[in-house]
Amino acid sequence: MQSSDRVCHPSAVRVGPAPAPRLARVSRQQPEQQAPPVQRLRIRYAKRGRLRFTSHRDVSRAIERAVVRAEIPMAYSSGFHPHPRISYAGAAPTGAASESEYVELGLAAVRDPAEVGAALDAALPDGLDVVAVVDAATSLEGSLSDLLTASRWQIDLGDLAVEVVAPAVQAFLAAESVTVERMTKKGLRSFDCRAAVARMDVVDGSVGAALDLLLAHTVPAVRPDDVLTGLRETGALATPATALLTRAAQGVLDRDTGTIGDPLEAR
Repeated sequence: MQSSDRVCHPSAVRVGPAPAPRLARVSRQQPEQQAPPVQRLRIRYAKRGRLRFTSHRDVSRAIERAVVRAEIPMAYSSGFHPHPRISYAGAAPTGAASESEYVELGLAAVRDPAEVGAALDAALPDGLDVVAVVDAATSLEGSLSDLLTASRWQIDLGDLAVEVVAPAVQAFLAAESVTVERMTKKGLRSFDCRAAVARMDVVDGSVGAALDLLLAHTVPAVRPDDVLTGLRETGALATPATALLTRAAQGVLDRDTGTIGDPLEAR
């Protein structure tokens, strides 16, 4: 019987490790470097009506689309994925209305601030309204985040009477610290909300009482609803679950006078 086994010629036998697979060539070409902005415009805008329920991410997308529709000559960042030079600072939390939100645009060509503001306002959806536009070169020095150190909030407490709210506010202000808890992305966190309150007054609201609250921007950030939690704990105040929050102003805090400076003020 003939064997079916084949004998390989010695020259056909591969000796040693297999060759490494060929790798695709990676381009070493660097991305195009974009020119820096020739003008920076600082914009104050309002978030009103139903848009108070809009998240900051949705607001930023709306602004980016409006910039394109308004044909504003934007400067772009360098890198493999250039994006328009738009800087946001001090965004209000979802569910809060605001008369004092800020964004800075880096432009590739010099434009009149008033014309840019009018074009952007026309391109934005109803409820996002441009309030003021200035050239950063003529306004206060420093970044927007450096100029936004406090916010003034109006908190409508529904039908709660002023006589009921006032004692709770006095008890809160008399406390050295008021510890509250809030669920964050890193879990449940405890912090002092009293230190961030520079001033708090009880005023007349649309129906009953309201709070005029001056809140410093601290780390960790203290929000108006944290102060409401503190009022419930220190003064046993039955605050409404859905109080209407409106940011009336945002800027540089002056603790001596208890006021907020305008970040768009001329130098």
